[in-house]
Amino acid sequence: MDNSIITEKIPPLTAEEIAELDALGDREIDLSDIPEITDEQWKNFEPANIGEKNLKIAS
Repeated sequence: MDNSIITEKIPPLTAEEIAELDALGDREIDLSDIPEITDEQWKNFEPANIGEKNLKIAS
């Protein structure tokens, strides 16, 4: 799937929205609907290739 199609439809965040997100503490973000990543998933993880940029993983 071409990621540019998806991201073109998402409007950029406003300064107000960014400030609201910055003000949230990590514990205030509800992650309860996101499943835990298993050790097997981490073992097989490969970073996505986004356009010309390669994600780097800190070791």
